Parts: sequence; structure tokens; C-alpha cells
Amino acid sequence: MDYFINCNTSPLSPHTGTLTQQQVAHLYRRLGFSASVDTINAGATLTADILVDNLINQALATPALPAPVWANWNDSNYPADEEAARQVRRAQLDEWKLAYANALLNNNLKDRLSFFWSNHFVTELNIYDCNAFLYGYTDCLQRNAIGNFRTFVSEIGLTNAMLYYLDGVYNNGNNPNENYARELYELFALGDGNGYTEEDIIETAKALTGYVERGELGCEAVQFNPERHDAGIKTIFGQTGNWKYDDVINILFSERPNEIAEFICRKFYEFFVHPDSKDAAGNAQTIISGLATTFVSSNFEIAPVLSQLFKSEHFFDEDAIGVIIKSPYDVYFNFIKETNFTYTDTTIASMVNYSGLLSQNLFDPIDVAGWQRDRSWINTNFMIGRWLTLETILEEFYQNNDEEFRDFAVAAVGPANSNTSNPEIVVRAIVDKITPKGLLTQQDFDNALSAFKVEDVPEIYYSPDHTTGGTSQWMLSISPQVPNQVYLLLVHLSRQPEFQLK
Repeated sequence: MDYFINCNTSPLSPHTGTLTQQQVAHLYRRLGFSASVDTINAGATLTADILVDNLINQALATPALPAPVWANWNDSNYPADEEAARQVRRAQLDEWKLAYANALLNNNLKDRLSFFWSNHFVTELNIYDCNAFLYGYTDCLQRNAIGNFRTFVSEIGLTNAMLYYLDGVYNNGNNPNENYARELYELFALGDGNGYTEEDIIETAKALTGYVERGELGCEAVQFNPERHDAGIKTIFGQTGNWKYDDVINILFSERPNEIAEFICRKFYEFFVHPDSKDAAGNAQTIISGLATTFVSSNFEIAPVLSQLFKSEHFFDEDAIGVIIKSPYDVYFNFIKETNFTYTDTTIASMVNYSGLLSQNLFDPIDVAGWQRDRSWINTNFMIGRWLTLETILEEFYQNNDEEFRDFAVAAVGPANSNTSNPEIVVRAIVDKITPKGLLTQQDFDNALSAFKVEDVPEIYYSPDHTTGGTSQWMLSISPQVPNQVYLLLVHLSRQPEFQLK
């Protein structure tokens, strides 16, 4: 599937007027993992200003996950037997994956952002292999997800996970390791080759030395040892002195504020609006520049930038809707939120596992550059995997409570049509609910309608009227075939290209 060309020419000025259901659904798909019919309907009575403020305030008020009992464990806390210790570690990791996955489902913007940042400030669990370090890293992501970016950069760099992942624990004053300094500029703050030199990296690496004391037991927190720090004079971005870690952060943000703002706001744009931020047809650069100005003027607070973006005409433009390919987590979590089907921890654990099989392994991006998103999610194997795994999930929902499929259809059509005998009304409502812009052609819709009107339901049952000569009619609210019909329609729609977009 090719990238869509970005033709969005709408400005950054605020969107005015009440939002449509399609626009509210768009907002929830981008700011969280979608939402139920009732939530979308409630949002469609509000303006962008009110709804976005509500979501941002919710994110600001949502605490990080509570620390698990093993948050500070080291090797001494685990069984002496190696296999027993491995099983305990695996159980802890599964517990934390489940807790975080539920946070993704429940916390809208807060953990949509923490997930976004995990693909920016990348670490890979299989490199540092310590659950206590994973907790500290995740906690940092959640606490800073919609806070101050400067504080975020400073804190994330001193997490044990990051110090191990980028070789900070091997960065000695007499033998500097440049890995963290390079990634700080290239991936975390400035972008590849943007505003720094090789000499800046060399000098920065010296300033970051000393965080090398690792203790005698695995998973012990890294400590700073001043004797292992390079105490010489360094010149970074033209500033000369005996710089240490905090000085590096201060110099970076004071000397390169515009470059930082441009880099991060481009990432926001590509994640939340459109993957093509260097378009020729639209005005993405103008939008990014406006957001960057806000970022610098707000002293790198994240909330004002996102507020400006999410309230804008540009964000709600028709050309911004349905142009991003769903990640594996989007496929599963959007579906569960949109249908409002009852799920259990077992359901969520399966979705976490399926996402890993489709290349989005929680806490383990593919490399330091993170998941490349969009087209990287789509190939022959992954598409088949999406279809088959979602069909398995649908079947489980159907076996557990098939009447929820009727409930979903009734909610989708609304109270005025809850007793409809017209299958087109039902199919149209469900299509509009789980795709961003409906199906592309009339033939595509007709195919969906055929999937819904299964062969064992006689055509005479379908009529806009509730009675025809005393013959019992098909009705959404009572006919026994309905749950199976909705199930078959959802299976059909889950394989359509439009379902893969958000």
C-alpha cells in the first residue's frame, strides 16, 4: 500500500463549530485507540476546543501505573535456581505487559503518548534484560508523556534501561563511548546531521562519562562515579567549560532550541496527522513551523503544542482522515473500543502476543530507530496475520456472547433505527463505525451487504416495512439470525483495505 499524498491545505487556525461524528471518531483514533458509539455521539455535541481540552486535562491528571512489588529487585530477590528465576522473570514481564496494555486501552492521550515516546526514546528489553529497569523506563515515559520535553530528555537519559541500552554504563572518562551522545542528538533531540558536528559528539561523550557503577548484582541501579568522569575542558555547540550531564542538557536546549522544536514537531505531525510531512501539495511545513514556534515559546511544554494541533482546522481536514495505516495495536485495540465487546485479561494478552507476531513487540522495537510505521506494517505475511488473528478474536467474542454483536449493531444504527428491517441501514452504520471514511466504491458496499445478507435468510424478510401480509419479518432487534450476520459482516470488513486505515 503506497503512501497517500498529503494534499491538506487547511491552516493551523482553530476549528470552529460543533464536530461531526466522523471528526470525533478521527480525534479518538489518533489521540487514543478509538472509542465506543456512545463516546463518539457525546463528542459530536461539542466543539474541538472543549473536547480537546477535556482529553488533554484527562491526560495531565492521569497518574503513571503504580510500581509493582518487583520494581527495585535485583538478582538477590530471585530464586537461586536459574530455571525458577527465569520463570519468575517471565511472569513479571507478562504482568507488566498486561498492565501497560490495559493502560493503553483506558488512558486515551496519556498512554497513546507514552507509547509514541517509547518509539522515540527507544530501548530494547532484550538488550538490557531487567524487569526493574523496564519499570523505571516505562514510569519515566508515562510521567513525562505530556509534560516538559527538556525535563523528559534529561530524565530518560539517566534511566538504567537507557544507560545500558546506549552503552552509557561503559562510558569512562579515560575511554569515552560515543554511542549515547550520538543518539541524543541524532534520534532524540535534533535529527540526523541537524545542527551538530562530529566534534560536538566527541566532546559531549566526554561530558556524559561517569555513570558506570553497576554494583555486583544484576539489575542494580547505575550510580555516578566522579572518579570515572572526564574532568577536562570540553567545547559543545561553541560553549566551553568542564561540562557534565546536566550541562549538556542545558547547552543543547539553549543553543539549539529551534532545531529541537522543528524535529519534535515534525514527529508529532507525522504520527498524529499524516506520514508525509514534506509534501509538495499541502502546507505541512507551515503547520510544523507554527507548532515549533509554540513549542519554543512555551519552554518546551508538550501540552500547548498538542492542544494547538488537535484543535486546528488542519487536523480535522478531510485530507487528514483515514491516511495513516494502523499499527498492530491499532488493529486490535481500536476494534475492541469501537465494538465495546466484553474483554478479559486473556483477550488483551492474546492481542499483545498477536501484535508481537506482526512485528510490534511491546517494549522491543526493532532497533534504535524504532518501528518505522505505516508501510512497514503491511506485507503479504502481515496482512494475512492481521486477518486470521482478528478473525480468531471475533470468533472468541461470538462464542462468549453472540448477543453482543446485535447490541453493537443496535448502538451503531441509533435508537431511531433499532427496530429496522432494512439491512442497508445496519451495514451502512457498521461500515461507518469501523472505517474512517466508509468503503471506496458502491460495489465494495454491495459486497459488504451481501456478506451480511446470508443465504439462509430469505430475501422476503428484508423490507422497509415491519409487516407484509402477516409474514414475520427480519428485524434487527429480535431476529435470531442477526448476531451471526453481524459477525460475518465484521469478518468481511476486517479484510478490506479501508479497515487498515485510521
